[in-house]
Amino acid sequence: MKAAIWCRHKDDCIIGIGPNIPWHISSDFKRFKRVTKGKSIVAGQTTYESFPNRTLPNRKIYVMTFDADYQVSDKQNHFVVTNKSQLDDILNEELYISGGASIYRLFMTDIETAPDVIVDCCYQGEIDASLTGQPVDVKSCVEFMEKNYLPYTSSITEDNVDVCLWVKNNTQINETQITDIWKRIV
Repeated sequence: MKAAIWCRHKDDCIIGIGPNIPWHISSDFKRFKRVTKGKSIVAGQTTYESFPNRTLPNRKIYVMTFDADYQVSDKQNHFVVTNKSQLDDILNEELYISGGASIYRLFMTDIETAPDVIVDCCYQGEIDASLTGQPVDVKSCVEFMEKNYLPYTSSITEDNVDVCLWVKNNTQINETQITDIWKRIV
């Protein structure tokens, strides 16, 4: 099963300003850690480099980059991926698409390869105005989600972040996996 997990700004679907997340919500970081613990995640190079010490314990991390010689911080649990097709062998695992925006877009343009589930976290507060850089958004991914997915749960709110689980239309749902994800969210 593939799942995407993000936290986006409500009004404009921004997930970053340059390489920075433009808010700091401790409960959101903790939720991400709970949901992905013990799972495999795929992240772009910039997102990977934003992880503390370029790692997250108890996870396999697949780093998508154009640089085949890119050096990961943990060669036993982190792997360089230069092409989406290299992930085909691990799609039987529970794989979490974890950003950045180009990685979400890579997976969310074709319904056949799109994630089965989306953990949609939507921040309601203010963006840190002191950050400089280009806004990074997932607007096209949210539009794709709204067109091709159905809300599976009602939204819960914690620390100004609304969280809802979305499931791809016309998908055989593994209720056990969905329930497990939701339990780790709440």
